[in-house]
Amino acid sequence: MDLLALIAAAADVCRKPLRHGVVPVGADDAEPQTIHLDDLRLRLEARDPDGARQQLHDLELEIYRSGADLNLMLGWWEQPDRPLLWQGQHPVWMDGSSGQRCTPPSDGAPIEALARRLRALLVGSLAQEGG
Repeated sequence: MDLLALIAAAADVCRKPLRHGVVPVGADDAEPQTIHLDDLRLRLEARDPDGARQQLHDLELEIYRSGADLNLMLGWWEQPDRPLLWQGQHPVWMDGSSGQRCTPPSDGAPIEALARRLRALLVGSLAQEGG
């Protein structure tokens, strides 16, 4: 299974009953085989169980390295008034406008679960690749 499919499957598990597709955003969005975990931006597109788009539930996922660590930023797509979740060794919720630390939103638990799952999955795949 490829990386985008693994990310979509993790989102499906953590954000039931929504279903997800993953779309690369940016310079490398044309070729899935050019995806690198060093600096990657993705949109997780949400659909309800009947397949209808649920754009308010779309997420933005950024994956980047800081030294040897792999970090994730996860937030709602094009909703700057919503908080962002930074996930490194531990989760930190940040105000979407100021970047200041804030309390988790009431609907943040599935996002935290997804971030933990993704980080474990991605760190594990890097270890297998020897990178």
